[in-house]
Amino acid sequence: MIISIGLPSRFLLISSSMYRFHISVYARPRAMQLGPLIRVRGLRLQTLAISPVTLGEPMANSFEFAQSRLNRLPRMLFEPDGSFVWVGENDWQVDGVLYDRNGKLHSAELKGTCSEDAFDTLLSAMGWPGTDLIFQLVQKSVFIDEGEFRRFAAQPVEQQQQ
Repeated sequence: MIISIGLPSRFLLISSSMYRFHISVYARPRAMQLGPLIRVRGLRLQTLAISPVTLGEPMANSFEFAQSRLNRLPRMLFEPDGSFVWVGENDWQVDGVLYDRNGKLHSAELKGTCSEDAFDTLLSAMGWPGTDLIFQLVQKSVFIDEGEFRRFAAQPVEQQQQ
């Protein structure tokens, strides 16, 4: 299945590995340092030391732009307050909320399961890949970069429960 939402062809949805996550997404701050290595769900992850002050940097896109992109997706329900639910044909779902500040997206909270390609489609509405992003694992309250997030999210369910 291929779904186009008016994005370049590199953002077409094609089946791939499944991601499982509960995260907050922010623009990557200019100033940050490496944090400690931690063990989460059987993986050793490199964390980032982020000052709360630096989390105010905006993403590239406005709330309205992200909303217009997400509203084009099949089986997407997007509410005016920024909350949404996106349900896939193959038994996956992502619940989320977009937050804005001063005309730009500030952050997003995402929870669910979806393919890697569907996840990339969500990120593209926020300005990725032009905007580098960081990810906070909500339940652990730690920040990680995109590579560590993808490694974490792509784990099979059995390994995540360790």
